[in-house]
Amino acid sequence: MSPTFRGVLRRLGMRPSKPDLPLRGWPKAAVASPELDALSDEELAEVNALLPWNCFTVDSVGRRFGEAAGVGKRDAPQAIPDPRIVALHRRFDLSGRSVLEIGCFEGVHTAGLCGLARDVTAVDARVENVVKTIVRTALLGFHPRVFVCDVEKPEPFARLPEAEVVHHVGVLYHLADPVAHLAAIARRTRTVLMLDTHVAEPYEATERYETGGASFRYKRYREFGRADVFSGMSPKSKWLVLEDLVEVLRDGGLTGVEIVERRQERNGARVLLYASR
Repeated sequence: MSPTFRGVLRRLGMRPSKPDLPLRGWPKAAVASPELDALSDEELAEVNALLPWNCFTVDSVGRRFGEAAGVGKRDAPQAIPDPRIVALHRRFDLSGRSVLEIGCFEGVHTAGLCGLARDVTAVDARVENVVKTIVRTALLGFHPRVFVCDVEKPEPFARLPEAEVVHHVGVLYHLADPVAHLAAIARRTRTVLMLDTHVAEPYEATERYETGGASFRYKRYREFGRADVFSGMSPKSKWLVLEDLVEVLRDGGLTGVEIVERRQERNGARVLLYASR
């Protein structure tokens, strides 16, 4: 399915059709998960049908746990742990550390973090993602603290704990006020923030907005509403220029900013960075 046609479906509030994937025959997971492995094929198929999954992992015999998002979108098994988490662990050693995950989606990264860290708190703005994260991690043998939190609303944000490590992937570029959020999440970060986000190229950032007494460049991006699981909660979001993003992090006390990776994706430029105290 072309990106253009997928965008049309999103504007109409429709979802791409899901592929008919087999239950068995996938590469086996490297680590056994007794609770998941003990399910019969019929029970696992029922779990897969009970919730609106948009990605899948596999068990130790190569059975699919979850569903694809659509034809050509998340239609291959997701790795646990994700390579970015493996690299983060090598760099900062998550053993014995507390982790706060912003945007848990369906618990794939949550499970990877649980296997390495002392304790994990995971949040998401969508209640269905919280439920799926609880189900996935429980069947994989983990029990993180998971709850609903729209991080742009003050009262839910106030419930977030401080953590030694903040895992922040695929959320910032969906926010209406990313600068205020970065300043707030920096105060929750004791050691390091791992941030993976789209950014605007300087020539794309044709608008400015005022927040916290300063002005920031941004690229306006249209979101597709609550019903679209890959959209933010606001009608429009702002993509920051990397230089400005780094300045906000340093002003928030995360002065050790390390750009780990830059890449070009279908929707634009993206960066992975570590920001540490």
